[in-house]
Amino acid sequence: MTNIVVLVKQVPDTYSERKLNGSDHTLDRESADAVLDEINEKAVEEALKIKEAGEGEVTVISVGPDRATDAIRKALSMGADKAIHVSDEALHGSDAIATAKVLAAAIGKVEGFDLVIAGNESSDGRGGAIPAILAELLGLPQVTYVRELTVDGSTIKATRETEDGLTHLEASLPAIVSVGEKINEPRYPSFKGIMAAKKKPVETFTIADLGVDAGEVGLANAWSTVTESSPKPPRTAGEKVEDEGDGGTKVAEYLVGQKLI
Repeated sequence: MTNIVVLVKQVPDTYSERKLNGSDHTLDRESADAVLDEINEKAVEEALKIKEAGEGEVTVISVGPDRATDAIRKALSMGADKAIHVSDEALHGSDAIATAKVLAAAIGKVEGFDLVIAGNESSDGRGGAIPAILAELLGLPQVTYVRELTVDGSTIKATRETEDGLTHLEASLPAIVSVGEKINEPRYPSFKGIMAAKKKPVETFTIADLGVDAGEVGLANAWSTVTESSPKPPRTAGEKVEDEGDGGTKVAEYLVGQKLI
């Protein structure tokens, strides 16, 4: 039996206009539609495939505001068994290190977990550091950028894909895995799954419940700070080149001027 934890995050829809708050330069999550991050859907799918190949249980964990329950329910409607939601105003503006500390504490609430699956990086922050920080905090082996994953008893076997090629790795359980875009194609929740998700248990914790010190989280305690931000300038009209026999030269001169060649 494999007890799997999947880390999920609610993010602004990439099709919505995203912006930062003018007051503290954190992401304005109310300004855009919120969805379960696509890479997390792939993480949930991989956990479900492992569960269906044998016996097991899938617990999803999310850190976020109250509305993050929508993303949690999406994961449950896909087939996850239960969920943990960490919601606390003190978490606003937390950086990757603080977020990983909270996630590590939440994972500790899952008794006897064997495997933690996450996406390589979220589509809003794109830091890609959480799985590695978690592995350090929990003292577990990590396998990142996974394209193929199998569980063989107390061992995982993974194909890791990077710009340099494919690497075949093994690690002993418990372990942390972060998956890439090519790992699978997530299933669509069925009507039955959507209805069943409404009855599945979701535990909600504050940082106090997890034993996390408020002095370690939040914007005031972040290791990085955005000091200034401005909207992206509107797109300007392109430069038109009239070809009078020297069009190629004019294009080349423009590219040189833009330091593209």
